[in-house]
Amino acid sequence: MELSENARAFISPSDLTFSWDGCHRCLWLYYNHQVKAPLFMPLVGEIAEMQELSCLGKTSADLHPAIPEGKVESHGGWVVSKPIEVGGQVTPYAIRGKYDLLMEFPDGTYGVVDCKFQARDSDKSGFYSPQLEAYAFGLENPAKGEPKQISSLGLLVWSPVKIRGNSSGNFGMELKCSWYPMERNPEALQSRLSEFIGVISGKVPESKTKCDQCSYVEKRATILSAI
Repeated sequence: MELSENARAFISPSDLTFSWDGCHRCLWLYYNHQVKAPLFMPLVGEIAEMQELSCLGKTSADLHPAIPEGKVESHGGWVVSKPIEVGGQVTPYAIRGKYDLLMEFPDGTYGVVDCKFQARDSDKSGFYSPQLEAYAFGLENPAKGEPKQISSLGLLVWSPVKIRGNSSGNFGMELKCSWYPMERNPEALQSRLSEFIGVISGKVPESKTKCDQCSYVEKRATILSAI
């Protein structure tokens, strides 16, 4: 298996969730030709950064009583894995991504915490499991440096409850904080990676039904060709 000149060699953990559940033709174009529709999400980055920075140096009890005893060791760290194997064969792909929080536990193991700000409090741990498992894979199988044993994965979810304050002072937002742990499932990650690599290294897939991006491009091309 060889990569073309413009192909991406690194698989982003987040692409194993949102992009995988989306249009596989768009996914193929991104990984083979670096073509991706612009995405504008105002305030998302700023809110995420505030949430993560508020956790630095905190203990598990400071974040949520259900999180295993430990302390936040780092925030926003990059992980790069060794090449991924599929069916016993080494591929040209590797995991590369940036986790939100890394916790260190008294027994010397670590935990990956993914911070989420959701409009409504709900358990989406099943959906995000491949993403967090990918971070764990990168930490346990690093391209460089010592591996870290990951014993815990989970989502730290903030969701708005109500606005506090008034016009004579600063307004604030009351938030609910929830912890949704995940059971380790490296086998499911390997299955997802196998499927994922099969798609991005194969022929151009069909567009997903009702893919807004593909529909826009096709309609635009049809209109412009008739002008």
